[in-house]
Formats: sequence, C-alpha cells, structure tokens
Amino acid sequence: MSSSYRFVVSGRVQGVYFRESTRQRADALGLSGWVRNLDDGRVEGLACGAAKALAELQRWLHQGPPAARVDALHWEPADEAAQGPFVVRR
Repeated sequence: MSSSYRFVVSGRVQGVYFRESTRQRADALGLSGWVRNLDDGRVEGLACGAAKALAELQRWLHQGPPAARVDALHWEPADEAAQGPFVVRR
C-alpha cells in the first residue's frame, strides 16, 4: 500500500547538498516524489511509497546530510501522489 507525505524542513538546509542528498536517500528507498528549495530558506518535498520506506526517510530528514542543521521537520499526509523517480525541482 502506498502513501504520500508532504514535508518542510527548516534550519541550515540550503547550500549544504540537502536536496540532492534527499533525492539519493529517497531513490535508495524506492520512493517517488520531489524536493525543492523555498524562497524563505526552507526545503519542501513530497514523498510517495511504502510506509516502511517513508518512515525511514522521515527519520533521515530529522538529521539530513552532514553539513546540514535541521531545526524542525513538518511532516503531514498529502492527497497528492507522484509517480516515477524522485526528482530535485528547481
């Protein structure tokens, strides 16, 4: 069974390879969706897939890549779904 979650990550999450690292992690977990920078310095995304893989991505997002500092993660169910590979939106 597939689920979808929208997330917003705040902290030092831009300019630290956060989007690409998220794409790589989501790809490895078999998730589809997207991730992008927001104008206010946060990162937003949509992840779709199996519950176990989504839970693993959620855990990873609390920390992010080594250079990041995650202050907060907002994670909520989404009505929207994505298919295909997980991509970085610009």
